[in-house]
Amino acid sequence: MTTFQEYLADLKDEGRPLKATKLLHLSHLVDEEERAFLDAWPEIGIERRRQMVRQLGELAEDNVELNFDAIFLACLSDADPEVRAVAIRGLWEYEQRDLIERLIGLLQSDDSAFVRAEAALALGRFVLQCEFGSLPDRYFRQVEQALRRTIDDEGQELEVRGRALEAIGACSLPWVREAIDRAYRSDNQRLRVSGIHAMGRNCDPSWLPILFEELKSEDPEMRYEAALACGLLAEEAAVLHLAPLLEDEDIEVREVTIAALGEIGGRQARAVLLRYLEGPSQGMREAVEEALSVVDFTEDPLSFSP
Repeated sequence: MTTFQEYLADLKDEGRPLKATKLLHLSHLVDEEERAFLDAWPEIGIERRRQMVRQLGELAEDNVELNFDAIFLACLSDADPEVRAVAIRGLWEYEQRDLIERLIGLLQSDDSAFVRAEAALALGRFVLQCEFGSLPDRYFRQVEQALRRTIDDEGQELEVRGRALEAIGACSLPWVREAIDRAYRSDNQRLRVSGIHAMGRNCDPSWLPILFEELKSEDPEMRYEAALACGLLAEEAAVLHLAPLLEDEDIEVREVTIAALGEIGGRQARAVLLRYLEGPSQGMREAVEEALSVVDFTEDPLSFSP
Protein backbone atom coordinates (compact mmCIF):
# COMPACT_ATOMS: atom_id res chain seq x y z
CA MET A 1 0.00 0.00 0.00
CA THR A 2 1.30 3.46 -0.94
CA THR A 3 2.06 5.62 2.09
CA PHE A 4 1.16 9.29 2.43
CA GLN A 5 4.86 10.16 2.28
CA GLU A 6 5.07 8.39 -1.08
CA TYR A 7 2.10 10.43 -2.33
CA LEU A 8 3.94 13.57 -1.29
CA ALA A 9 7.06 12.41 -3.10
CA ASP A 10 5.01 11.99 -6.28
CA LEU A 11 3.52 15.45 -5.88
CA LYS A 12 6.96 17.01 -5.43
CA ASP A 13 8.33 15.26 -8.51
CA GLU A 14 7.77 17.88 -11.21
CA GLY A 15 8.60 15.32 -13.85
CA ARG A 16 5.35 13.52 -13.06
CA PRO A 17 2.01 14.89 -14.26
CA LEU A 18 -0.44 15.88 -11.54
CA LYS A 19 -3.28 13.39 -11.35
CA ALA A 20 -6.62 13.90 -9.64
CA THR A 21 -6.34 10.45 -8.08
CA LYS A 22 -3.20 11.62 -6.25
CA LEU A 23 -4.66 14.96 -5.23
CA LEU A 24 -7.71 13.29 -3.71
CA HIS A 25 -5.46 12.01 -0.94
CA LEU A 26 -5.07 15.62 0.23
CA SER A 27 -8.74 15.83 1.24
CA HIS A 28 -9.58 15.78 4.95
CA LEU A 29 -5.98 15.55 6.12
CA VAL A 30 -5.44 14.31 9.66
CA ASP A 31 -2.99 16.20 11.88
CA GLU A 32 0.08 14.11 11.05
CA GLU A 33 -0.62 14.25 7.32
CA GLU A 34 -1.21 17.98 7.47
CA ARG A 35 2.15 18.55 9.16
CA ALA A 36 3.89 16.37 6.59
CA PHE A 37 2.26 18.25 3.74
CA LEU A 38 3.14 21.67 5.15
CA ASP A 39 6.75 20.57 5.60
CA ALA A 40 6.90 19.42 1.97
CA TRP A 41 5.08 22.40 0.43
CA PRO A 42 8.04 24.86 0.35
CA GLU A 43 10.08 22.28 -1.56
CA ILE A 44 7.64 22.36 -4.48
CA GLY A 45 8.31 24.80 -7.33
CA ILE A 46 6.07 27.82 -7.96
CA GLU A 47 4.47 26.56 -11.18
CA ARG A 48 3.76 23.20 -9.58
CA ARG A 49 2.20 24.88 -6.52
CA ARG A 50 0.03 27.05 -8.76
CA GLN A 51 -1.11 24.03 -10.73
CA MET A 52 -1.89 22.12 -7.56
CA VAL A 53 -4.03 24.78 -5.89
CA ARG A 54 -5.94 25.37 -9.14
CA GLN A 55 -6.69 21.67 -9.50
CA LEU A 56 -7.62 21.31 -5.84
CA GLY A 57 -10.07 24.20 -6.24
CA GLU A 58 -11.65 22.56 -9.27
CA LEU A 59 -11.94 19.21 -7.50
CA ALA A 60 -13.58 20.82 -4.46
CA GLU A 61 -16.03 22.71 -6.67
CA ASP A 62 -17.04 19.51 -8.49
CA ASN A 63 -17.39 17.41 -5.33
CA VAL A 64 -18.65 19.04 -2.15
CA GLU A 65 -17.57 16.03 -0.10
CA LEU A 66 -13.90 16.88 -0.70
CA ASN A 67 -12.27 19.24 1.77
CA PHE A 68 -8.90 20.87 1.13
CA ASP A 69 -9.38 23.72 3.62
CA ALA A 70 -6.21 22.90 5.57
CA ILE A 71 -4.17 23.31 2.40
CA PHE A 72 -5.92 26.46 1.23
CA LEU A 73 -5.53 28.05 4.67
CA ALA A 74 -1.81 27.29 4.64
CA CYS A 75 -1.52 28.71 1.12
CA LEU A 76 -2.80 32.10 2.29
CA SER A 77 0.78 32.63 3.48
CA ASP A 78 2.44 31.33 0.31
CA ALA A 79 5.24 33.43 -1.19
CA ASP A 80 3.48 33.50 -4.58
CA PRO A 81 0.54 35.93 -5.00
CA GLU A 82 -1.23 33.70 -7.51
CA VAL A 83 -1.20 30.82 -5.04
CA ARG A 84 -2.56 33.12 -2.32
CA ALA A 85 -5.34 34.40 -4.58
CA VAL A 86 -6.39 30.94 -5.74
CA ALA A 87 -6.33 29.73 -2.13
CA ILE A 88 -8.76 32.50 -1.15
CA ARG A 89 -11.13 31.36 -3.89
CA GLY A 90 -10.68 27.75 -2.78
CA LEU A 91 -12.06 28.68 0.64
CA TRP A 92 -15.38 29.82 -0.85
CA GLU A 93 -17.35 27.48 1.44
CA TYR A 94 -15.24 28.08 4.53
CA GLU A 95 -17.28 30.24 6.90
CA GLN A 96 -15.40 29.84 10.18
CA ARG A 97 -14.69 33.16 11.86
CA ASP A 98 -10.96 32.55 12.15
CA LEU A 99 -10.77 33.39 8.45
CA ILE A 100 -11.97 36.97 9.00
CA GLU A 101 -8.76 38.25 10.56
CA ARG A 102 -6.63 36.59 7.90
CA LEU A 103 -8.66 38.05 5.04
CA ILE A 104 -8.56 41.51 6.60
CA GLY A 105 -4.79 41.18 6.97
CA LEU A 106 -4.44 40.31 3.28
CA LEU A 107 -6.79 43.13 2.29
CA GLN A 108 -4.83 45.69 4.27
CA SER A 109 -1.25 44.64 3.70
CA ASP A 110 -0.74 42.19 0.85
CA ASP A 111 1.62 43.56 -1.77
CA SER A 112 -0.53 42.23 -4.63
CA ALA A 113 -3.62 44.16 -5.67
CA PHE A 114 -4.97 40.93 -7.15
CA VAL A 115 -4.79 39.24 -3.73
CA ARG A 116 -6.27 42.28 -1.97
CA ALA A 117 -9.22 42.26 -4.37
CA GLU A 118 -9.84 38.56 -3.77
CA ALA A 119 -9.66 39.09 -0.01
CA ALA A 120 -12.16 41.96 -0.19
CA LEU A 121 -14.62 39.90 -2.21
CA ALA A 122 -14.26 36.90 0.12
CA LEU A 123 -15.26 39.04 3.10
CA GLY A 124 -18.66 39.39 1.47
CA ARG A 125 -19.76 36.00 2.83
CA PHE A 126 -19.45 37.37 6.35
CA VAL A 127 -21.52 40.40 5.38
CA LEU A 128 -24.25 37.97 4.32
CA GLN A 129 -23.89 36.09 7.60
CA CYS A 130 -24.55 39.33 9.45
CA GLU A 131 -27.62 40.13 7.35
CA PHE A 132 -28.97 36.65 8.12
CA GLY A 133 -28.30 37.21 11.82
CA SER A 134 -25.66 34.49 12.15
CA LEU A 135 -22.57 36.67 12.73
CA PRO A 136 -22.05 38.45 16.07
CA ASP A 137 -21.69 42.22 15.84
CA ARG A 138 -18.09 42.26 17.03
CA TYR A 139 -17.01 40.24 14.00
CA PHE A 140 -19.12 42.23 11.60
CA ARG A 141 -17.69 45.50 12.85
CA GLN A 142 -14.21 44.29 11.89
CA VAL A 143 -15.41 43.36 8.41
CA GLU A 144 -17.39 46.57 7.95
CA GLN A 145 -14.52 48.82 9.04
CA ALA A 146 -11.99 47.07 6.82
CA LEU A 147 -14.21 47.24 3.75
CA ARG A 148 -15.28 50.83 4.39
CA ARG A 149 -11.67 51.98 4.76
CA THR A 150 -10.84 50.26 1.48
CA ILE A 151 -13.75 51.82 -0.37
CA ASP A 152 -12.86 55.30 0.87
CA ASP A 153 -9.12 54.95 0.19
CA GLU A 154 -8.54 56.86 -3.04
CA GLY A 155 -4.94 55.65 -3.07
CA GLN A 156 -6.13 52.05 -3.32
CA GLU A 157 -6.39 50.35 -6.72
CA LEU A 158 -9.84 50.71 -8.26
CA GLU A 159 -10.24 46.95 -8.63
CA VAL A 160 -9.76 46.51 -4.89
CA ARG A 161 -12.14 49.35 -4.01
CA GLY A 162 -14.72 47.96 -6.41
CA ARG A 163 -14.52 44.47 -4.93
CA ALA A 164 -14.84 45.89 -1.43
CA LEU A 165 -18.00 47.71 -2.47
CA GLU A 166 -19.43 44.53 -3.99
CA ALA A 167 -18.64 42.65 -0.77
CA ILE A 168 -20.38 45.14 1.53
CA GLY A 169 -23.27 45.59 -0.92
CA ALA A 170 -25.47 43.07 0.89
CA CYS A 171 -25.39 45.23 4.03
CA SER A 172 -28.49 47.36 4.73
CA LEU A 173 -26.70 50.17 6.58
CA PRO A 174 -27.39 53.70 5.20
CA TRP A 175 -23.71 54.43 4.46
CA VAL A 176 -23.58 51.38 2.19
CA ARG A 177 -26.43 52.68 0.06
CA GLU A 178 -24.68 56.05 -0.16
CA ALA A 179 -21.42 54.36 -1.21
CA ILE A 180 -23.22 52.36 -3.91
CA ASP A 181 -24.90 55.47 -5.28
CA ARG A 182 -21.63 57.44 -5.16
CA ALA A 183 -19.77 54.70 -7.04
CA TYR A 184 -22.47 54.45 -9.69
CA ARG A 185 -22.46 58.20 -10.27
CA SER A 186 -18.67 58.48 -10.38
CA ASP A 187 -16.69 59.15 -13.53
CA ASN A 188 -14.83 55.86 -13.22
CA GLN A 189 -16.22 52.96 -15.20
CA ARG A 190 -14.76 50.32 -12.86
CA LEU A 191 -16.53 51.81 -9.87
CA ARG A 192 -19.75 52.24 -11.83
CA VAL A 193 -19.73 48.54 -12.71
CA SER A 194 -19.22 47.62 -9.06
CA GLY A 195 -22.02 50.01 -8.11
CA ILE A 196 -24.44 48.15 -10.38
CA HIS A 197 -23.27 44.80 -9.03
CA ALA A 198 -23.70 45.98 -5.45
CA MET A 199 -27.26 47.14 -6.20
CA GLY A 200 -28.22 43.53 -6.83
CA ARG A 201 -26.58 42.33 -3.63
CA ASN A 202 -28.29 45.15 -1.72
CA CYS A 203 -31.69 43.53 -2.33
CA ASP A 204 -33.48 46.88 -2.42
CA PRO A 205 -36.04 47.18 -5.27
CA SER A 206 -35.64 50.96 -5.26
CA TRP A 207 -32.55 50.39 -7.43
CA LEU A 208 -34.68 48.95 -10.24
CA PRO A 209 -35.16 52.20 -12.27
CA ILE A 210 -31.37 52.56 -12.54
CA LEU A 211 -30.97 48.90 -13.44
CA PHE A 212 -33.65 49.13 -16.12
CA GLU A 213 -31.78 52.04 -17.72
CA GLU A 214 -28.47 50.16 -17.62
CA LEU A 215 -30.05 47.14 -19.32
CA LYS A 216 -30.07 49.42 -22.38
CA SER A 217 -26.47 50.59 -21.94
CA GLU A 218 -24.11 50.54 -24.90
CA ASP A 219 -21.54 48.86 -22.68
CA PRO A 220 -22.05 45.06 -22.54
CA GLU A 221 -20.41 44.88 -19.10
CA MET A 222 -23.03 47.26 -17.71
CA ARG A 223 -25.84 45.31 -19.37
CA TYR A 224 -24.41 42.10 -17.91
CA GLU A 225 -24.18 43.48 -14.38
CA ALA A 226 -27.62 45.06 -14.58
CA ALA A 227 -29.17 41.76 -15.70
CA LEU A 228 -27.33 39.92 -12.93
CA ALA A 229 -28.58 42.46 -10.38
CA CYS A 230 -32.16 42.11 -11.61
CA GLY A 231 -31.90 38.36 -11.05
CA LEU A 232 -30.64 38.90 -7.52
CA LEU A 233 -33.49 41.31 -6.75
CA ALA A 234 -35.96 38.78 -8.21
CA GLU A 235 -38.68 41.36 -8.88
CA GLU A 236 -41.22 40.31 -11.51
CA ALA A 237 -41.33 43.89 -12.80
CA ALA A 238 -37.89 43.27 -14.34
CA VAL A 239 -39.05 40.52 -16.72
CA LEU A 240 -40.24 42.74 -19.56
CA HIS A 241 -37.07 44.84 -19.32
CA LEU A 242 -34.88 41.74 -19.43
CA ALA A 243 -36.66 40.06 -22.34
CA PRO A 244 -34.99 42.12 -25.13
CA LEU A 245 -31.54 41.04 -23.87
CA LEU A 246 -32.28 37.49 -24.97
CA GLU A 247 -31.46 38.85 -28.44
CA ASP A 248 -28.32 40.66 -27.22
CA GLU A 249 -25.25 40.44 -29.45
CA ASP A 250 -23.11 39.49 -26.45
CA ILE A 251 -23.40 35.81 -25.51
CA GLU A 252 -22.54 36.42 -21.86
CA VAL A 253 -25.30 39.01 -21.60
CA ARG A 254 -27.76 36.51 -23.07
CA GLU A 255 -26.65 33.79 -20.66
CA VAL A 256 -26.90 35.95 -17.54
CA THR A 257 -30.32 37.19 -18.69
CA ILE A 258 -31.60 33.63 -19.03
CA ALA A 259 -30.33 32.83 -15.53
CA ALA A 260 -31.88 36.02 -14.14
CA LEU A 261 -35.28 35.13 -15.58
CA GLY A 262 -34.99 31.73 -13.95
CA GLU A 263 -34.25 33.34 -10.59
CA ILE A 264 -37.18 35.75 -10.92
CA GLY A 265 -39.57 32.99 -11.93
CA GLY A 266 -43.32 33.38 -12.25
CA ARG A 267 -45.71 33.18 -15.18
CA GLN A 268 -44.17 36.01 -17.21
CA ALA A 269 -40.62 34.76 -16.90
CA ARG A 270 -41.69 31.25 -17.83
CA ALA A 271 -43.51 32.52 -20.95
CA VAL A 272 -40.45 34.50 -22.08
CA LEU A 273 -38.11 31.55 -21.53
CA LEU A 274 -40.39 29.11 -23.34
CA ARG A 275 -40.11 31.22 -26.49
CA TYR A 276 -36.38 30.41 -26.52
CA LEU A 277 -36.59 26.74 -25.65
CA GLU A 278 -35.83 26.03 -29.30
CA GLY A 279 -33.04 28.59 -29.43
CA PRO A 280 -30.48 28.93 -32.23
CA SER A 281 -27.69 27.17 -30.32
CA GLN A 282 -27.41 24.12 -28.10
CA GLY A 283 -25.82 26.24 -25.37
CA MET A 284 -28.77 28.60 -25.31
CA ARG A 285 -31.28 25.74 -25.30
CA GLU A 286 -29.51 24.10 -22.35
CA ALA A 287 -29.37 27.41 -20.46
CA VAL A 288 -33.10 27.95 -21.00
CA GLU A 289 -33.88 24.40 -19.85
CA GLU A 290 -31.85 24.96 -16.69
CA ALA A 291 -33.57 28.28 -16.00
CA LEU A 292 -36.99 26.68 -16.47
CA SER A 293 -36.01 23.96 -14.00
CA VAL A 294 -35.20 26.70 -11.47
CA VAL A 295 -38.63 28.24 -12.10
CA ASP A 296 -40.30 24.86 -11.60
CA PHE A 297 -38.37 24.17 -8.40
CA THR A 298 -39.22 27.60 -6.99
CA GLU A 299 -42.92 27.11 -7.71
CA ASP A 300 -43.05 23.50 -6.45
CA PRO A 301 -39.92 22.26 -4.64
CA LEU A 302 -41.53 18.86 -4.00
CA SER A 303 -41.77 18.23 -7.74
CA PHE A 304 -38.00 18.41 -8.17
CA SER A 305 -36.25 15.15 -9.04
CA PRO A 306 -32.44 15.07 -9.44
